Amino acid sequence: MSTPPTRAQIVADAASIARLGGPLLINNLAAAGMSFTDTVMAGQLGARDLAGLAIGAAWYNLFLFIGMGLFMAVSPAVAHAYGAEDPRRVTRYMRQSWWLALVTACVLVAGMWQARWFLPMIGITPDILPVAIGYAEAISWGLPGMLAFFSLRYVSEGIGHTRPIMFIASAALVFNVFANWVFMYGKFGMPKLGAVGCGVASAIAMWLMFGAMCWYVKWQKLYRPYAFFDRIDRPELRTLGELLRLGVPISGSILAEGGLFVAAALLMGSMGAVTASAHQIALNYASFMFMIPLAISSATTIHVGHTIGRGEIAHARSAGFTGIGMCSIVMAISACFMVLLNDQIASLYTRDVVVRDLAATLLLAAAVFQISDGVQVGAAGALRGFKDTAIPMALCWFSYWAVGFSLAYVMGVVRGGGPVLVWAGLIAGLAVCSVLLVTRYTSITKSRVRAATDHSSFVR
Repeated sequence: MSTPPTRAQIVADAASIARLGGPLLINNLAAAGMSFTDTVMAGQLGARDLAGLAIGAAWYNLFLFIGMGLFMAVSPAVAHAYGAEDPRRVTRYMRQSWWLALVTACVLVAGMWQARWFLPMIGITPDILPVAIGYAEAISWGLPGMLAFFSLRYVSEGIGHTRPIMFIASAALVFNVFANWVFMYGKFGMPKLGAVGCGVASAIAMWLMFGAMCWYVKWQKLYRPYAFFDRIDRPELRTLGELLRLGVPISGSILAEGGLFVAAALLMGSMGAVTASAHQIALNYASFMFMIPLAISSATTIHVGHTIGRGEIAHARSAGFTGIGMCSIVMAISACFMVLLNDQIASLYTRDVVVRDLAATLLLAAAVFQISDGVQVGAAGALRGFKDTAIPMALCWFSYWAVGFSLAYVMGVVRGGGPVLVWAGLIAGLAVCSVLLVTRYTSITKSRVRAATDHSSFVR
């Protein structure tokens, strides 16, 4: 039997997670900031441009979630190797991730270019289609660069070095604001592209992020023992298979949640430009606040992975619960802000009174699921640290689609309840998912601790 963690151990785990998560938070806020600035700047052009960007961004996010999930497998794999002091295995994961990036980029970019026929087919209103399709096709050119950046980012996270990610993402945010202005309004001889210019700016920023990360990894002394760029290895099916066994379920879990919100955005798009714009405002702000527990979740994955690599299974279990608790507290505070300041938040995005009032109402709905969202993302991060991804994926799909989307569609569309009841379905899906993932984490880690204890007793 394992002994309960002491207060000192909980504080130490929280400090380690905070140290790892601080730079990741800046990275996540910068990434969300790019979406935030795109939304705010497009909102100044009017409801049509904002709605078109919302649909185009939702389509892009669908493919980004798939790629991000695949590469998130690199972080726990590297963390286990780093905790076990196995640098050769760290290097192998890095080099094989390049091959994963190459193949994934080809598939996902081809998929993104199907927006031209898919979006009209699902009933997106004709007035916002040109902006939505133009944005999606423009930003698709940056997706290969982002995937290559992910391969370096998650290796760096796995060895506990998260600071360069913070600096690069912050610089990309500044560049993105400037480039948006250039391409949206046709400055310095560039064409005036409107909201589509946001997609062009983001694509360029993604390639610059990859270039900056390559330069940093090449010249920073910390990475020299791994010799990442000394040669290109042939594809190793065993290593790629290991990453895919972890990554495909992670990708599926992210796609389940992200796809739910994409589907919600598409439902809103069928209700007209005002509804789609208000939904984008509420979702954008909720997503912005979600970056905080997401950083804690990623840091929990790393910390749990390092601890398991050292063979401290019981400690890893308690560290995971600490991460889940931190996510929950942060999102409870976020919910309070959204309830108290919903009108002011909506006013930041648009001057359109009708859009603003509906967005303020939807922000109240978004506040309801904040704690559930924090619990589920914290539990997902802790489970990834234990390399448990397949069953959590199934739980996510059940929660988000069998429960969440079904309720959103029936209440919001079939029964004509409108956007507020669509959000009620989202709330239900997240609540169910949070309960199921915490139950899974409690169960599987208890069995892992028991197995480790039995093995230790047998060895003695």
